Amino acid sequence: MKKIMLIAILSIASLSTYAQQQETPQNTIGENELKINVTNIIIFKWLDVGYERILNEESSVGVGVLFALDNDDLDLDEYRTFSITPYYRHFFGKKYAQGFFVEGFGMLHSGENEEYFYNTQDPTIVQEKYTDFAIGVSIGTKIVSKRGFVAEIYGGIGRDLLDKSGLEVVGRGGISLGYRF
Repeated sequence: MKKIMLIAILSIASLSTYAQQQETPQNTIGENELKINVTNIIIFKWLDVGYERILNEESSVGVGVLFALDNDDLDLDEYRTFSITPYYRHFFGKKYAQGFFVEGFGMLHSGENEEYFYNTQDPTIVQEKYTDFAIGVSIGTKIVSKRGFVAEIYGGIGRDLLDKSGLEVVGRGGISLGYRF
């Protein structure tokens, strides 16, 4: 009787261990992603590329780099010409490193401010370059195909800490397309 009980207990323990191992999502594609934010190219004429490294099934770290392609036509986001944005993402989906996520980011950004002076009859416009650092949060969602195609949509806001730019807040967001390998 003791042998039967021992065999039954060992069988149940091994089955529960096997079931727990099967519940963990598996990554069959890769742990690296390269992406381009197509919204920023179309709307703002910015080249915004990113790299993301998957840490585990529910978190990743990454960095985005943004360059203004046309400095003459900047009329939104306070004339931003460059930014580098490291971030950390935590995923809440059932699939491996995809689904709904919350992101914390830091953004080192530079650009030009315009100041208007009306001391004379002819107003004077002075352009000053700035560099500032912001921290913020974003939310979004990511979908990854079986062959590694990545599509994500996200949006967020951050606050400037150095008070060098004319605005106190920065935006982050768009639709990114890329590849996981």
